[in-house]
Amino acid sequence: MKGIGIAIAIGLAFGFLALLVFSVQHSLLIGLVAFLVALWTNEAMPLGAVSILPIILFPIFGILDTQAVTANYSKSIIFLFLGGFMLAIAIEKISLHKYFSARLLSFFPKSARGIIYALAITSALLSSILSNTTITLMLMPIALFLSENIKLKVRFLLATAYGASVGGILTPIGTAPNLILLGFLEEHKLPTLAFGEWMMYMFPVVGLMLLIIPYILSLGVVDECVEDVSHIVPKLTSAQKRLYGIIVLLAVVLVANTFMKQAFGMALDEKLVLLSFGLLMFVPKVGFLEWEDTRSMPYEIIFLFGAGFSIAAAFSSTGLAADIATKLSFISTMPLFWMFVVVALFVTFSTEVTSNTALTSIAVPIFYEFAKDMPEQEGMMLLMVATVAASYAFMLPIATPPNAIVMSSRVISIKQMASVGWKLNFIGVTVLSLVAYFIWRLV
Repeated sequence: MKGIGIAIAIGLAFGFLALLVFSVQHSLLIGLVAFLVALWTNEAMPLGAVSILPIILFPIFGILDTQAVTANYSKSIIFLFLGGFMLAIAIEKISLHKYFSARLLSFFPKSARGIIYALAITSALLSSILSNTTITLMLMPIALFLSENIKLKVRFLLATAYGASVGGILTPIGTAPNLILLGFLEEHKLPTLAFGEWMMYMFPVVGLMLLIIPYILSLGVVDECVEDVSHIVPKLTSAQKRLYGIIVLLAVVLVANTFMKQAFGMALDEKLVLLSFGLLMFVPKVGFLEWEDTRSMPYEIIFLFGAGFSIAAAFSSTGLAADIATKLSFISTMPLFWMFVVVALFVTFSTEVTSNTALTSIAVPIFYEFAKDMPEQEGMMLLMVATVAASYAFMLPIATPPNAIVMSSRVISIKQMASVGWKLNFIGVTVLSLVAYFIWRLV
């Protein structure tokens, strides 16, 4: 109850302070969002339960009616995630992820720097298709037992967590903020990116971060002794080979679909493609799942998406996003590059103390007010910068699930994470802004 009391106090404080510059309705919305963010942060209630609260709170306080709120919990973009997670459950069920991990680790030398790179890149690639929470939990024991050297343990754990956060931006289904953006674009009938198009935009950002982060983490430990590390790659079973083939087929379909969209302006609905491949996992003698396996489906994350979409809808429909955008209008007068920098800095450091899903839900409709008055491509790039920056939370354990998970090992102190993380925050903002300005405009 203490956590709930604290959340109520935070909500009231933000609501009353907001009255100084906003209308009563807007202040109520700010107070409610602060209350929800506090509950998500202090975990006084289960994540899924907190995420359903907008269905009750928004109608009671006159923000949105019940129909308008509940519609956000069944957006078609959510089924993209459902299909992806069905595949993820199948991958975990037959342990194909262990093969991927061992195969990726085997490509790197057994030095301290080599293992840091191996953990970061393995974590990133797996987190692009699986939950970054799941991947961090899976790789943390490996990171812990690769060495008895505490200094190395810290770097290995940070490489795992940071790699998971960076890798999540590589695909639309990699992390919640990506889906929040796509859902927002769909809601406003704006052009969306195909799966392959998204990856083309994100590959240079992810690639550069995966070169820089492990290098930074390896400074000062390259001469540390690393015990013998096994890089034995297990042989694939017949079931694993079958699923491997299905994943390759899915990749081919997605690549072909991206080509069709770019070349001919025609493409399959990728939500249907992902959902179809997900349901294929239940087909006898083809798939690998029983309905009981769906008990491990993260329904709380689906509710979290719904809450995020509801917050974004509330900010737009009440005019709060436009009001905040007006107060931040000085940003619109900046050159495009510095606009990217300021937006990325604002989002990156804001998400250190709040849910990146909630923050994206708030930031996207706000910055959309600027994007509406910009050329279409530049406006889209601004929204993408805001979304990607929400995954650049490297300083504090409450910022992202991967950070919190490696902190639970009790090997890392908050001071150690923050001392590395603040540097990576600035590096991330710089990389993202440069790639957006010099590369995205050419894609």
